[in-house]
Amino acid sequence: MHMKKENYIPFSKEILLEKQLEQYYTNETDATNFKRLFHILEHYFHYEGFELNQQLKLHYAHFDPDRLAEERALYVNKSNLNTFHTIFKKVLERGNFEKIDEEVLQNAINASDLIGLNLHIDFEDYDEYYLYARGLTKTKEQVKRFFFWKKEVEIEYYDRVVIYLHYKDSNYFKAKKIDLENLHFNPNSIVLKIFKRVPKNDLETIFPNAEPKMSLKDKLLLWIPAIGGGVPILSTKVVPALLKIGEAYKAGHLNHIQGIKTNLIQSGVALSVLSLYLFRQYKGYVNKKNNFKKMLTDSLYFKNLGNNGGVFHSLIDASEEEEMKETLLAYSFLLQNNQPTSAEVLDQQIEKWFVETFNCQIDFDVYDALAKLKHIGLAQEVNDAWSVLPMEKALQRVDEIWDGIFEYNSK
Repeated sequence: MHMKKENYIPFSKEILLEKQLEQYYTNETDATNFKRLFHILEHYFHYEGFELNQQLKLHYAHFDPDRLAEERALYVNKSNLNTFHTIFKKVLERGNFEKIDEEVLQNAINASDLIGLNLHIDFEDYDEYYLYARGLTKTKEQVKRFFFWKKEVEIEYYDRVVIYLHYKDSNYFKAKKIDLENLHFNPNSIVLKIFKRVPKNDLETIFPNAEPKMSLKDKLLLWIPAIGGGVPILSTKVVPALLKIGEAYKAGHLNHIQGIKTNLIQSGVALSVLSLYLFRQYKGYVNKKNNFKKMLTDSLYFKNLGNNGGVFHSLIDASEEEEMKETLLAYSFLLQNNQPTSAEVLDQQIEKWFVETFNCQIDFDVYDALAKLKHIGLAQEVNDAWSVLPMEKALQRVDEIWDGIFEYNSK
């Protein structure tokens, strides 16, 4: 089965600029002008990102668990949840993050690749939750199976995962007889986290309320030997032996007790061996729980890239980067074509270039790129064919835009 191609471009804007200069702008003047256009567009998208970040912070403030309750209260009529949703999802989409389907999450809960442990998540704690990800890659991992035997399996990893959790209000937790002082979060708050390199089949591990539980396999390995071995020994050996000893003491037949004791000792040894086996099985389960805790620790310290308001910086940076890359490529290829080109042909040209240059297949978001060029004023569409301004005019156009951002008119 082939992996779905993504809109996400897994190369930095600097690398794309370098490759474009090498292949298409060998003339020194053209190269200088193209770099100038690149840098001024960088600043333009950075300004857009700054404005989005300001709006995100304002409409998140009332739900931010990192703020004091007194401070959050000041934003009751200033932070709008619907506006926050709209802007947050816009930033995610601009950064080419895609929403993870509920089916993918449920598959992860039911089939853990790395920890070999079932987890329970109480989704009722949340008013809403969702995951966004980008950059799905495959790699080989050694996974332990049965004692010392290891098996090599193919694991899919997300390069970045964003989790959004909106907790229910305090009334819900009070109704469950939960002491609010014991909660590790603020009711009605929105928890945001961004992680790197998250296994697709272990997505559930990034939920803060994920609780380990014994799998059916763990239960069977523990209880079947206990019932199948322990009950017969107790019912046929230990209990009858104890009854016979009691009867012999009462009847005064003390000479019979020694033989019964021997059988009892043998039964005790068998029970000890069985108990040792059961302890080993339970110890294996405990080890899995400890491995899970270690995975959480690793995620917290080594995979976590931001929490709550800190997530905005990573997402804004990612959105600026993707916007810049798409705009750069769409403009450059239309400029090289030197004639009006349809969106479909441009899309094919850019995707083919990624295959030939990087041996990488992507699903280039050509319509988004063209919309940005049109919005800036660098491209126009006539009869479903697109063309861009020549380099000199393009530089003049973006210079006008940049100057106009800080224009001050006094009337």
